[in-house]
Amino acid sequence: MRLSLDANILVYFVDIDAGQRHEQALDLISRAARADCILALQSLGELFHVATRKGKLSPPIAATAVERLRATFSVAAADLGSLSTALSAVLDHGLSFWDAMLWATVQQAGCDLLLTEDFQDGRKLGRVTFVNPFAPANQALLDRALPPPVA
Repeated sequence: MRLSLDANILVYFVDIDAGQRHEQALDLISRAARADCILALQSLGELFHVATRKGKLSPPIAATAVERLRATFSVAAADLGSLSTALSAVLDHGLSFWDAMLWATVQQAGCDLLLTEDFQDGRKLGRVTFVNPFAPANQALLDRALPPPVA
């Protein structure tokens, strides 16, 4: 089962002030690094933008975080096909443009799950199901999709 992580998971990963969400993101990324997980180039860009805009990280430290994630995960980039698919998703399914672009990119990369707290939890669009990894009801699904935590 191939999956991807939305930028919000990555932001929590670097935001040590995010409390429980930070701890959960650390666990998710540790487990995802040992799974069939790709990151969208868009999510890495959003991580850099949000982390630096909100003052969570300085630009050099944010760049290092992005580079470390890029070295850990395969990265999928949008292309013209993704753009067309995203535009259709905006028109046909009411997604915002950037959410549609992320969805189109990870779908094209063969993902079955997109872990995010920003989409409608449990919604399936094409082959991709949106899963809020912070919702307790999704723990069993995460345990099937990800390797167990490292002891």
